[in-house]
Amino acid sequence: MAFTLLKPSGIDLSQTFAFTGSVTGAGGGKLLQIQSVNFTSGVTSVTSDSFTATEVTDQITPSATNSKILVIFNVSLSQYEGSGSGCKYEAGIYRQINGGGYSRFYAGSGNSYGGIGQNDTWTSLSTSVPTTMTFLDTTHNTTNAIDYKLYLSLVTASGQGDNVNTGASDQERSVTLMEIGA
Repeated sequence: MAFTLLKPSGIDLSQTFAFTGSVTGAGGGKLLQIQSVNFTSGVTSVTSDSFTATEVTDQITPSATNSKILVIFNVSLSQYEGSGSGCKYEAGIYRQINGGGYSRFYAGSGNSYGGIGQNDTWTSLSTSVPTTMTFLDTTHNTTNAIDYKLYLSLVTASGQGDNVNTGASDQERSVTLMEIGA
């Protein structure tokens, strides 16, 4: 069995995964497909406390309505604060099924994922925090295309970061989606 990386718009991928056999002893079904994408350009910078879509996204089309999708996002998020008391951000994964519009699916409001807090103010601060979000989607109930996308926001509108972004353009960001049979 061979898995070929699908090419999202604007991304140059030239890798092919080869997989032989099946996954056993994993407490369920077989690994049905793997979809993975890496990003090394197209940075998104968020400057508000409202969740905002980023370029970090991938799509998979399940082969069965009762399969599970293991979703893994790996990013190194960067922040800058010019004069406040810290750098803190929130991250969430939004899901869209068959082009029906995105809604928050994982890690809701109030989940502060990274940053630095300080009691006193300083002149400026920048941070870069590796962030991995992994979860199992057991509720998709479809064989239509599913898009998963990273959304970011600042924890507060001011004083806890002037911006949060998906890293420098040379920092790799990745999404891996695995369909697991029931």
